Amino acid sequence: MAPNDELVFAPLGGVGEIGMNLGLYGFGPRKARSWLVMDLGMSFAGEEAPGVDLVLPDIRFLEAEKRNIAGLVLTHGHEDHVGAVLDLWPKLKCPIFTTRFTAGLLEAKRAGEPGAPSSLPITVVRAGAQVQIGPFSVEFVPVSHSIPDSHAVAIRTPAGLVLHTGDWKLDPTPLVGEPTDIARLKALGDEGVRAIICDSTNAIRDGVSPSEKDVAESLTAVVAKAKHRVAFTTFSSNVARVRAIAQAAHANGREVVVVGRALERVIGVAREQGLLDGVPAFRSAEAYGFLPRERVVAILTGSQGEPRAALRRIADDDHPEIALSPGDLVVFSSRTIPGNEKVVNHIVNALIKRGVEVLTDRTALVHVSGHPRRGEMMEMYRMIRPQVAVPVHGEALHLHEHALLAKGLGVPEVVTCYDGQVIRLAPGPAERVDDVPFGRLYKDGRLLLAEGGRTIPERRKLSFVGAVSIAVAVDRQGGIAGDPSVEITGVPERGEGGVDMLDHVLDTVVATLDNLPKARRRDPDALAETLERAVRAAVNAVWGKKPVCHVHILEV
Repeated sequence: MAPNDELVFAPLGGVGEIGMNLGLYGFGPRKARSWLVMDLGMSFAGEEAPGVDLVLPDIRFLEAEKRNIAGLVLTHGHEDHVGAVLDLWPKLKCPIFTTRFTAGLLEAKRAGEPGAPSSLPITVVRAGAQVQIGPFSVEFVPVSHSIPDSHAVAIRTPAGLVLHTGDWKLDPTPLVGEPTDIARLKALGDEGVRAIICDSTNAIRDGVSPSEKDVAESLTAVVAKAKHRVAFTTFSSNVARVRAIAQAAHANGREVVVVGRALERVIGVAREQGLLDGVPAFRSAEAYGFLPRERVVAILTGSQGEPRAALRRIADDDHPEIALSPGDLVVFSSRTIPGNEKVVNHIVNALIKRGVEVLTDRTALVHVSGHPRRGEMMEMYRMIRPQVAVPVHGEALHLHEHALLAKGLGVPEVVTCYDGQVIRLAPGPAERVDDVPFGRLYKDGRLLLAEGGRTIPERRKLSFVGAVSIAVAVDRQGGIAGDPSVEITGVPERGEGGVDMLDHVLDTVVATLDNLPKARRRDPDALAETLERAVRAAVNAVWGKKPVCHVHILEV
């Protein structure tokens, strides 16, 4: 290793927040590092970004370092780890390394998404194998998670060995896919791990996460007790849960109907790769209405309240083929991602109002997390015995509790960091040594909007105060040509005292124009500013809010 070489870690997403995971490992001298990109995920927009579909990480730093990117490694196929690939990879055009199921999911998504790249340069790596990516020797270590083919990544450089855990848990009976490779993790610990970059999602929960096998047994009992239809909603990528639901249906003499394109895509890839061998073919949505109520188990997309997913449309009585009746049962075999509580509660309440029973993990074992609780995290630290711990994948509370746990277990150096911070892992003490640009991109239709742009703040303001649009034609002498035109959007029809808001605005415009001398009317900018101030003040007087006001001056 050259004297100026360093090994650093720099998260651009997923550290200090849930989702949108993107981590960088850099090796070499500060001005000429090679970068290994770890995952490229997305998250969902909340109320702070009205109309936005998805949130992606801002990769302007990576774009500037494009020539130094050795490769992109995908630890598993969840959208918070791969969901930004199709939109952002064209900006990087780097080689991609992942394992078979993740590659299959990404290719299926690419083939079905308009505007996606025509191809992706994916190298499929066998589970447990090693691959050299620039100066990084990368080993894919199988771990249990709520999607098949999940891996921790052991990264070897001349500066030392780092274990990037990805998402994981210690589930000895995951139903689908391989269990966590305990023997390999212990061997890595014996080899000597400089740093562990570890999942913090469940760092505030004591004990050990239950197994997928336990959930499967519980789901079978739930279906056995049901008198009418049973509809499950779960994460589309949870193939083990799909298998468990299918087994529960078969054990109770029911057929399975699958509703939702995301589910169909994942199930198609899973069947191609033998992950659902022995499970009978599922029925399509068209068959739903022809099956007796007591013979149906449906699996639906929409566990997070997505507006166009099957469950949301069913709850709103807006699905063309699927309906639920009083006495039917909906089972949320999932957890609500932070930020989605409001829309999920809307669905639950809408179902209950229609007489549909709802079951969640608050009252029954119908879901388990794919992330480790504190007991599993302690076991990981005992196996790996790292010199440095860096908590990732979580909000500030999760990172803080994880850091306390690591310190309590005797890890010599524990570094809490957040997106945009560069942490030196070796040589020397682990510490923050630099900062890099980071942020968010909003996927709005087919466009990617920068976080600092005006579009989202303006849209947010419109959602609070509405808009008034005014058009006035003025001749060269400053005379008014015709009647002004006024439209109001998102503004109450009537103000205090029953004032008709449209008439109130129009009267204000006419009065303002009448009181202005012709010389001032001949200045379009001054005229527009005067009308805007007058209208906003007039509306505020009868509403208590000042709307956005657009004034168009047409010179004739």
